[in-house]
Amino acid sequence: MSDDHVPSEPRFLRLVIRSMIAWLAILGVAAWWARAPLQRAADPAHAPNPAKAAWFLLWIQELVSHGTAWLYAVVALAVVFVALPWLRRTGAERARWFAPGERIVGALALALALAVLALTLVALLLRGPEWQLRAPF
Repeated sequence: MSDDHVPSEPRFLRLVIRSMIAWLAILGVAAWWARAPLQRAADPAHAPNPAKAAWFLLWIQELVSHGTAWLYAVVALAVVFVALPWLRRTGAERARWFAPGERIVGALALALALAVLALTLVALLLRGPEWQLRAPF
């Protein structure tokens, strides 16, 4: 087999497609059965306090609440993570967590994921009116 070809297994591909269709059916039934609760229509005169972003953007809202300069750090980190595949020092093709020679990159990625999770939880559970910190209970 030459180096410019990737081996393929039709049976495996069929299994992946069938499982994808099954999961889509399960999710469709779950979405139909458990309807999403909708809030009342948006009224600019009566905005909720605090106005929170979507759950996947709460960590950015939490960072910006400490100062807008943090947004530049987020953009810089996004550029670094996009460039990581081209900054590899080893020639290994296989991805591994904490591979020898790349432990710093793995530790950095894990630390940033934990920081995003912590910021999301703080913004979700510990922010009250006027975006002030409050007790969770």
